[in-house]
Amino acid sequence: MTIEPTGRHRLPPLARVLGFAGLLPQAAAVVVLLAGDADQQTAALGLAYAYAALIFSFLGGVWWGLAAATGLKAPKWVWIASVAPSLLALATSVVWAAGSDPAASLILLGVFIAASVLVDLKLKAAGLTPEGWLALRAPLSIGLGVLTLAAGLI
Repeated sequence: MTIEPTGRHRLPPLARVLGFAGLLPQAAAVVVLLAGDADQQTAALGLAYAYAALIFSFLGGVWWGLAAATGLKAPKWVWIASVAPSLLALATSVVWAAGSDPAASLILLGVFIAASVLVDLKLKAAGLTPEGWLALRAPLSIGLGVLTLAAGLI
């Protein structure tokens, strides 16, 4: 990160490149779900769910890091929001593990991921994010959410 004159940090360009590259595994899973054979589709379905759940949990860890970087200044809601993605991802796995259609798990997870941009909006409003945070997070959350929804609806 580079320091701006205002004291706020700016995300490096590499964050943008790697962030958008992170959409490629989910896009590939959707392509396989559309064009692969039955065995490939079964594997792609599991991988699409696992990848979305991992990235969603990772996002919670990022929020935790933003809160931790402020010391005692972070509002309590940030700490709670930072553990929610892992718990929500786990909850969506219960639907699949109980023998229900995995589509429901993917759809729920996709909605949660897309809605996570609302937390990023609040983090920005609270002054806890680096410059360029929302410009990166909004398309990534919405992109992964939509791809995950697509995987669940195919």
